Parts: sequence; C-alpha cells; structure tokens
Amino acid sequence: MSHSPRAAATLPLLSHSNGSDTIAWRGSRRISVQQFLADVRSLATRLPERANALNLCHDRYHFAVAFAASALRGQCTLLPGAYAPELIRRLQTLTPDLYCLTDGGSDRERLPDLRGSIVSLDGELAGPSSHTSPERGAPEHIDPPQLPAAQVVAHVFTSGSTGMPVPHKKTWGQLVENVRVEAARFLQGRTAWALLGTVPAQHMYGFESTVVLPLHCSGMFSSARPFFPADVAAELELLPRPRALISTPVHLRALVDSGVKLPALDLVVSATAILPIELAREVEERTQAPLLEIFGSTETGEMASRRPTTERPWTLWPGVQLYATEGSWWARGGQLPEPTRLADLFIPVGTDQFLLEGRSADLVNVAGKRSSLAYLSQQLTSIPGVLDGAFFIREDAAPSASGVIRLAAIAVAPGLDADHITAALRDRIDPVFLPRPLVLVEALPRTDTGKLPQRRLRDLAAQAAAAAPELFT
Repeated sequence: MSHSPRAAATLPLLSHSNGSDTIAWRGSRRISVQQFLADVRSLATRLPERANALNLCHDRYHFAVAFAASALRGQCTLLPGAYAPELIRRLQTLTPDLYCLTDGGSDRERLPDLRGSIVSLDGELAGPSSHTSPERGAPEHIDPPQLPAAQVVAHVFTSGSTGMPVPHKKTWGQLVENVRVEAARFLQGRTAWALLGTVPAQHMYGFESTVVLPLHCSGMFSSARPFFPADVAAELELLPRPRALISTPVHLRALVDSGVKLPALDLVVSATAILPIELAREVEERTQAPLLEIFGSTETGEMASRRPTTERPWTLWPGVQLYATEGSWWARGGQLPEPTRLADLFIPVGTDQFLLEGRSADLVNVAGKRSSLAYLSQQLTSIPGVLDGAFFIREDAAPSASGVIRLAAIAVAPGLDADHITAALRDRIDPVFLPRPLVLVEALPRTDTGKLPQRRLRDLAAQAAAAAPELFT
C-alpha cells in the first residue's frame, strides 16, 4: 500500500482483520465486524439508484452502516450543518436526485416531501441476528470491501453568504489520511479503542472522530449520543478500556458542573470551539485522563491539535502549511487536495505550529481598539457563577460615522445580577468593550455541537429589548 492513503488506488472500508472483533456497542450488546459488514452489504442492495444520500440516522451504528452502504454503491452522503425543513428543500434544489436514510431517532414528521425516496433503517438491518455476535477471539478471516481513494464519499455543507448551503467534497483517501494522523497522535499506538461521542455523526468533527476513526484504528464506537451527564457516565461504563470521550466544550462544562461520577477514562477529545484553560484543567482532574483539542473546519477537516494544559501552540497535521496572502490565511498540503481559505487569523510559531488570534469575522474594533468576540466571551464565562455566555454585535447599532460599534452580551448566571457581572468584566477587559446591555437568561440556544449562531443571540436580544427597551438605549 502506498505511504499516503490519497495516493493509493483503493483503500479498505475498515482496518480490522478479525471478523469476530467488536466494532460497535449498542448498550451492553456488542456488534462484530462480520455483522457490520453483513448489515452494510444487505442495506446496499436496498438503496435506490440515486447519486446522493441524506443520512439523518440518529443512532451512530445506523449512520455508519448507511454511510458505508451508500459509499459501496458509489453514492455521496450529504452532511448539512442543520436539518431544518427549509435547508433540506435547498439541498433538493442543489441535488434533485437526493434520497434520505432515516431511523427511529430521525424527526421524520419535519421532513419535506422527498418524493417517496426515504429508506428506513428501523428494526433489524440484516435479519434476526443483526445485533448478536459470535464469541470474540475465534479468528474469522474477513475481506473488507475496497473503495477508490479518489471517490467523493461525502459533501459537508457550510452556509454561504446567500443562505444557500455550500458543499465541500471529501474523498475516501482524504478522510482515511486524516484519521490515521489522529490515531497516531492521540491513541498512543494502541488499537481496539472504544469511543463514545456526544457530538452528532453528521457534524464534520463527529463524522471523522466517531465514525471514520474507529473504522481505521481497528477500534469500536458506541451507537449512543448521550446528552445528559448521567447518561454519558452510564454509556462510558458499558465500554471496555481503553476508552475515550469525544466531546465539545459545552458538553464538558456540563459534565464537570454536574458532579456526576465518571468511570475511568483514557482520553478526552474536544473540538468545535476553543476550550478555556480552566475547564481543560478541571476535565483532566475529574477524569484523570489527558485532554486533547482538535482544530479544524468544515472546509479542511481536522488539521491541528494540542494538549491545552501543557502547551499553547497548535501542532499542524504532517505536511499541512499555513500562509497568508491578500489579507487572508490559507492552508495547503497534507490531506488537503488544494489550497483552502480559512476563516481564522494565525500567529505562526516555527514551521509546523501556530497560535490562534481569532476568526476574521469575529474581530471587532471599538474606538480604535481591537479584540475578538471569542476572547470577550471567554472572559465573561471565566467569572465565577457565570455558567454560559457570549458577546455579539448589536444588530440595531451599526457602526457610526466614527467607526464605533456597540456590543451586547447574554449570560446564564443564576444568583448573579448584571451589575455584578459588569463590574467583574471591568477587571478583565478594556471598558470600551463592556456590553451594553448585558442580558441574563436561563439558557442559551446552542446547537447540538455547542455552537451559538449570532442570529440566535440577536433573537434573544430582540426579545429582551421588547420586554425592557430602556436597556437598549
């Protein structure tokens, strides 16, 4: 096999060599590699003759089977960032030959008409024995299916400036190369890791780290996507060691604050937003496991990592380079098939490391002073008693002739008032960035991956302005 997965003609669907090895867990029931391949092949025969599959499966095992079956048929899996009916209608405009894969966890009532092209994975996938497996350990030779390295197996979408989804293609070789780097860097050369993800498989981070990674580190994954801390602990308890938790800063904050007792862990991985250093230390203290962060994007996939409790710089994936031109930063090399424009600002450290300065769309300039919304939000959430919060630019306060913009913030802080939080902020940030106003709410409307779109913050601000307009003068 070629040294670079992308340079190979074909690559196997998975790296396991024994059919009796475990590849997934559904609760306490294990699913063997042999059964997984049987489910994949069985489903592949049922799929319609269409080029694009929308994989809405909630269960991670169903998602993995549906993805693999679609890839075997030469189809491309579409992974939009959200599944609102209007977004799916837009996807249909872009890809009129679309069909949908669902399971019992999918919200089918909200799906627009897909002209009858819905394939359900409810119930058994390959007959009555679908979730039973032979006793592990008995050697069972397998011949995993091969996929062309150059085959585009997924389109991951971001929202364009017009609101239309923008696809970013992912080849099988590119995905395999990415997760092999992740396995080498994170899994310490050990195989048979058991992974539990709190992130959806449809998100780029969840797709790479909870589906493709176990397929190519001879590992296994939990079918569950627990939300509440007690459920996370219960699902981890069911997995063998070494085991890892694939999560986000928001989920990790809830886990730490809950006080729930966690079973022994060997690794915690975080992505989707920068992890505050205080939270990183708390997670490592609670889990007694190293916490590693991934930096990436929908456009690039994973491209750098660090352990925040011991290092500030991020280390790039092998071969990846950052460079600036015409006011923007780009990445090239490594697993990237072509130079890719990035939305972030960087400070290079040597040839293969960098510090993050912020996102280009995140930077704010108030009275000639520059900061970033992410930094300001981190200062807000570092205040004792503030459980969650975020800064944003007021939609009703466009820059004046002098170039001054107005910032607002929303926080979740039971037991604290706005004056107390503002006074604490004054000790942490320049007064020109103090929010006007600071609105207190019971919860922030975060997405499944913990992200907080600016439009949702502005919706909350509009509601607060309607209730107390004097705050927004």
